[in-house]
Amino acid sequence: MGQHNDFGKRGEELAARYLIDRDYSILERNWRDDHREIDIIAEFAGEIVFVEVKTRSSEAIITARDAVDQSKQELIIKAAEAYMREKRLWNPWRYDIITIVGYTPPYQLHHYRYAFRKKSPL
Repeated sequence: MGQHNDFGKRGEELAARYLIDRDYSILERNWRDDHREIDIIAEFAGEIVFVEVKTRSSEAIITARDAVDQSKQELIIKAAEAYMREKRLWNPWRYDIITIVGYTPPYQLHHYRYAFRKKSPL
């Protein structure tokens, strides 16, 4: 695995620990539907939480939050819908983003709850 992949996996591990420390239950990690992937699927207070984790050494070019663009959001939404169908879940759900910035500790971690939603087809 390349250094870039190791860095991303470290960020995902930090994000998962952050969620667990706040009483989220981790249901899945790196869940795949065809070519789409959801980094973390968690449950909190009866709500399913689909979490995209963005790890960056710096935000000099683009913020970690802005890296989750419309195209990436649409992939996450389609994967989340597939997950809900596959698991036959009817819980409410939301899309969160966790950003982790810094190459070495202390990292800057931000949790964006309800970070985006499915756009109306109008």
